[in-house]
Amino acid sequence: MHEGFLVYANSKYLKWAVALSLASIAAYIFYEPIDEHNGGTVLGYILGTVGVLLIFWLTWLGIRKRQYGAHFRLTAWVSAHVYLGLSLIVVATLHTGFQFDWNLHTLAYALMIIVIVSGIFGIYAYARFPRLVSENRRGVSMDDLLTQIGDLDRECRQLAISLPDEVSSLILKSCEQTIIGGSIFRILSGKASNCPSDAAFMQLRTLVSTVDQEHALSTRKLLVLTGKKCGLLGTVRRDIQLKALMDIWLRVHVPVTIALLVALTVHIISCLLYTSPSPRDRQKSR
Repeated sequence: MHEGFLVYANSKYLKWAVALSLASIAAYIFYEPIDEHNGGTVLGYILGTVGVLLIFWLTWLGIRKRQYGAHFRLTAWVSAHVYLGLSLIVVATLHTGFQFDWNLHTLAYALMIIVIVSGIFGIYAYARFPRLVSENRRGVSMDDLLTQIGDLDRECRQLAISLPDEVSSLILKSCEQTIIGGSIFRILSGKASNCPSDAAFMQLRTLVSTVDQEHALSTRKLLVLTGKKCGLLGTVRRDIQLKALMDIWLRVHVPVTIALLVALTVHIISCLLYTSPSPRDRQKSR
């Protein structure tokens, strides 16, 4: 899919985006407003209209793609979203005439940039992370990984029963207090600070040389099992991290897109009610 959208239909949407961007730049260079470039000139209104139509069209494509039974190729949708979405940066920036202030108009522009950047990250995530997930799991399913961890916990408990309290308490804490998942920051980090299983493994490495001869063999076996469990926990946490990174961009992209549509609607209404091209500028554009 990653290769497909880049060259879909002989790079049709890339060509459209480049042509639109070049046309906008040329119009911006050759158009001479009465005062200065801004969204209220004739060119500003034209570029603004083009940008608005692009935003609503790309949003509609996103909604249509998710409709049950919609006949639309995913590769075509991604290609249009990426290339025409990127061209919005040129069109919208020239529409503003590089006039930015603390107002609703700049807010709409900022929301658009956030939507585009989050979309770029989404494409990167879906192009790269599935391969990393496969490499991380090494062909083993998540259910199998969790089952292996559970089996190791049971085996460790059985071994720890006959060992000194100092050792058995470590194993009990490791089995009962180890957490997979947690806060969003913990998930995205892919690590767990102060993990009881990691702590048990580190302390067992020290204790294995101090226990009496009677318990040495069981303690060494327990050390191996705990180390294996820590490795499986790292695999599971990495898997959860990668899946979260593939999904989290949507937590930004979709809500900010909705906020953009609202801000854009208010922006359009305010422009239609309170501003219009001056007669002199309109006459000069002819």
